[in-house]
Amino acid sequence: MATTESIQKAYIDYVLTEGEQPKSVYVFAKKNKMPEEEFYRYFGSFDAIEQNIWADITKKTISEIKGQDVWLQYSVREKALSFFYSFFELLKSARSFAMYSVKKQPKGFATPMIFTGMKSVFETFADEILIEGIESSELSDRKFFSKRYKDALWVQFGFVLHFWINDNSAGFEKADEAIEKGVNVTFDLFQRSPIDNLLEYGKFLAQNSGLKETMGFGS
Repeated sequence: MATTESIQKAYIDYVLTEGEQPKSVYVFAKKNKMPEEEFYRYFGSFDAIEQNIWADITKKTISEIKGQDVWLQYSVREKALSFFYSFFELLKSARSFAMYSVKKQPKGFATPMIFTGMKSVFETFADEILIEGIESSELSDRKFFSKRYKDALWVQFGFVLHFWINDNSAGFEKADEAIEKGVNVTFDLFQRSPIDNLLEYGKFLAQNSGLKETMGFGS
């Protein structure tokens, strides 16, 4: 009897051997000696299989890093770095599939359908640690912009994924460097900066515009 895992494994084997998706569910089911309706019990399409694979890797990553003894001691920045490093470490075992899956996606700014499940899992995780960072004052709580932090982190994740796919360095050390630099720069932007102080000062002056007349500094 087929399972989610067995269908995923058979699908990965097929696309890596043939270099493309099966011509039809019927062909795929017949090749794997299962009734066609057995396939549809678990997935509605081949793209749904890929979507599930990417989401599962993301869920597994989060489960593993949260299970570490040091997790609760990490800063929010360290938790993000832990996710990135662990995700790509897990992805190494499925690199051939990842390269096939990513490279066949259309170019553009929209998130490909196969990544929608992964994005949802990622954003839930990102929201969790970013809210924690804002509440602990590790990150700056900026009106309007704070809600976009997770979007910036998702863009960074997409950049590193494509960098990793094209990385030919030994042990993917260039991708590791991209993670370190990218995540740190992103979190530097999330933290309080002199610009925040300037904005707060401007807000203070606007709210107390009558102060200069009171103090005798009017023109």
